[in-house]
Amino acid sequence: MNTRRFRRSWTFVLLGLVLIALTVAPLGAQDALPRNETLYVGGFQWGPPSTFNPLTSGVAWPNALNNYIYEALFGFNVATGALDPILAKDLSFTDDTTAVITLQDGTKWQDGTPLTPDDVVYTYELAKTHEDLQYVVFWDYVNSMTATGDRTVEVKLNPDRLNPGIVKFYLGRQMILPKHIWQAREGGDTSLSQVVDMEPLGSGPYKLLDYSIERVALERDDSYWGIPVFGTPAPKYIVHPIFNSNDEGNLALQRGELDVSQQFAPQIWQMWENNSLPVGTWYKEEPYYVPGNIPLLHINIHKPGLDNVLVRRALAYSINYPQIAATAMSRYSAPAQSSLILPTGGEAKFFNADQVAELGWEYNPDKAKEILETELGATKGSDGIYVLPDGTRLGPYTAMATFGWTDWLTAIEIMAQNATEAGIEVNTEFPEFPVINARRNNGDFDMLIWTHSGASPSSPWQRFRDALDDRGVPAFGEQAFWNWGRFSHPDVPALLDQAAATTDEATQKELFSQLDKIFLENIPEIPLMYRPLEFYEYNETYWTGFPNESNPVAPPQQQQAGVELLYIIKPK
Repeated sequence: MNTRRFRRSWTFVLLGLVLIALTVAPLGAQDALPRNETLYVGGFQWGPPSTFNPLTSGVAWPNALNNYIYEALFGFNVATGALDPILAKDLSFTDDTTAVITLQDGTKWQDGTPLTPDDVVYTYELAKTHEDLQYVVFWDYVNSMTATGDRTVEVKLNPDRLNPGIVKFYLGRQMILPKHIWQAREGGDTSLSQVVDMEPLGSGPYKLLDYSIERVALERDDSYWGIPVFGTPAPKYIVHPIFNSNDEGNLALQRGELDVSQQFAPQIWQMWENNSLPVGTWYKEEPYYVPGNIPLLHINIHKPGLDNVLVRRALAYSINYPQIAATAMSRYSAPAQSSLILPTGGEAKFFNADQVAELGWEYNPDKAKEILETELGATKGSDGIYVLPDGTRLGPYTAMATFGWTDWLTAIEIMAQNATEAGIEVNTEFPEFPVINARRNNGDFDMLIWTHSGASPSSPWQRFRDALDDRGVPAFGEQAFWNWGRFSHPDVPALLDQAAATTDEATQKELFSQLDKIFLENIPEIPLMYRPLEFYEYNETYWTGFPNESNPVAPPQQQQAGVELLYIIKPK
């Protein structure tokens, strides 16, 4: 035996084992933070932070809608559809156009400066003079915002565009900024949305501890103003590791190195059914997550063949919704129903099941054939594709999905195969995001999969606006930001305006039912599946008491919500 070669070989083997061990080492192996005081969070940050400025679209975690450092007035609860108190404890309407916000007692910034109504008004009025801020639309629906006392703010709604729901949407979304810091940043050469802020100072229960290419870490502020109101958050530290891929994050969740995560984990039920891991989601059974959005098949209803509503109805009957739910959404969706209203959560009160059963559709290829042959009088060619009596062949049409978005790619492939088997020829195309985004806005498509506004204080109004309202939508070839298929119906504008203006739930339900009827009768789009606002999942190896269907003490989300979750979990 060559002893030198043997020793050298073992040296390389041992070195390899060390490298492997370092590669798969637990997240906390080189972390000085005590594990029983540290909550590990995943799924929000996918690269080194470049700014913590909450006015920037690319803001780093947690300032992209997580109320840990900066706080909003309210949080949104996707399970109930309600606004939950954060900085504000109450929102009341003294009349149809006047809302009064009452702040919590003792609100202050992390430097000890009082947080007052002036800070609230300052934050929102920034969007009056800085048109690049994302919430500039707020002022389309609001005429004025005024500090009326040391704890109150009065909001006067625009009577010409009365929409309390969309106002609530922005009151539950915009982080409040400290006027005494941000006012000094105005007037320079850099827009406020481009300010690089690496030392954020907010009003929330946590401060930035450190950040690197590997993580962002927060430390609890034990002088937090909200402790007398909400209590003390259980974790002293919150750490968001930065992973290179979903696979790394899912493995960390499986191993208990992440405590709570927001990312797509295929067949997550196997973690507890096959491996007996202490992993959970909101629901113990399918669909596991609370629906918050509807990916739809958007149809260019001006294309020959697709301009016939009976062809669109036959297409709707041809699609295998249960298969899409089981495969594209990995059983994380119930089969989609034919409505623009989510049948669960905060929108359930508006869902008209009887109308959907009467006017809607489901997977039924025989019904698709009946519509094409009996109602339309179409004839099937030798290639299996139908031709209408006027000579229009039903295809080939192209259905697009964004490259790399695997759930949408799978859904569009199933739809195209189903449609072609039913006699409507559909091919698929998978452009990169910039391409499909431009073609969508310009109306340069036959079909594509996309989503509208998700669950929010203004839903389902925003979703109906996005799908059906042609006001402000330019002609084909120019960029539209909603209603990409250029659908038009004379009754939609008035119904939308009435639904926006009322706060009476019975009236809202009737108006939304009328809008949904227009959708069901005209089929400009087809719901394909449901998707959560967040893939809420947790591992109870180190922390217990996470909210779920059986323990609904906090919403199944971190973004746009308060931090109730942090008050109820306990170290194991």
